[in-house]
Amino acid sequence: MIKSDADEVLQNMDDFVRQQLVFLKPVADSWQPQDLLPDMTSADWRDNVHALRDRSAGMSDEALVVLVGNLVTEEALPSYQTWLNRVKEISDQTGADDTPWALWTRGWTAEENRHGDVLNKYLYLSGRVDMRAVEITIQHLIRNGFDLKSDNDPYKSLVYASFQERATKISHANTGKLAEKCGDVVLGRICATIAGDEARHEEAYKRFFGEVLRVDAARAVIAFAFMMRQKIAMPARLMSDGTDRDIFAQFAVVAQKSGVYTTRDYAAVIEHLVDQWKIGLIKGLTGEAAAAQDYLCGLSEHYLSKADRIEEVLAQFPQEPFRWIFDRSA
Repeated sequence: MIKSDADEVLQNMDDFVRQQLVFLKPVADSWQPQDLLPDMTSADWRDNVHALRDRSAGMSDEALVVLVGNLVTEEALPSYQTWLNRVKEISDQTGADDTPWALWTRGWTAEENRHGDVLNKYLYLSGRVDMRAVEITIQHLIRNGFDLKSDNDPYKSLVYASFQERATKISHANTGKLAEKCGDVVLGRICATIAGDEARHEEAYKRFFGEVLRVDAARAVIAFAFMMRQKIAMPARLMSDGTDRDIFAQFAVVAQKSGVYTTRDYAAVIEHLVDQWKIGLIKGLTGEAAAAQDYLCGLSEHYLSKADRIEEVLAQFPQEPFRWIFDRSA
């Protein structure tokens, strides 16, 4: 087992990171929001917008709330790029570096930027939500910032990114399925397309951390356990609709009740990462690292054991009004 400082590990990963840039698509081969929305320059733009509005009319209030929550999360992208650039080992020092890590960071940001764009335009055209209330929430979230509680540690940050990309993929995919149940197959396709991007990004981040594990297993396992012990802070945790209400907590309840993102999903992400990185098969760990290994291998089952009770409790929660849907409850 090779012992190295994190700085050295990350610096020595340049060639490995460059190989993973294939998980970013060339711009010419990428989908754009316009590909999935009515063409406002076409002669039949009115008919296409009316068709979008007719399809969206069947969207339930809970589906609209989780869709807005996903949108707000994506639109806070400036905070996420700022986070990456605070981790000095993988940061883009000048804003235009040609290092592999900088190329990844900017390419990842450019691809993620389309997600908020397409959802924002869809919701605007649908007429189903209070866009001003949504925009206020976005502005508050960017102003409030984003702290993933990784201490700007590169290992912990890569764990977070791996977890969050998979969780976001699940959330978008399930929102798309919910949209289809409500009769909007086009929105279902939009959400599935976003989930496809998240899947590529997830794979890259998992490979980055997998390489860290190969080189510096003990400290990497400790970092993984650290992030799991404090629980993954969702990127939109500090969202606000301008009131004193904990709007994120209320959004999370709707996401849980609707099946978009649940305790079982959280447990499944943990199980996947533990299996993907073969945490239980790492040999030679001692002390804190060995304890971290044992903790991680039993963690998914710990959350699953609580899932039924959490669902029972949440089922008793009253529906809460959301400004996003004109103060209706969801």
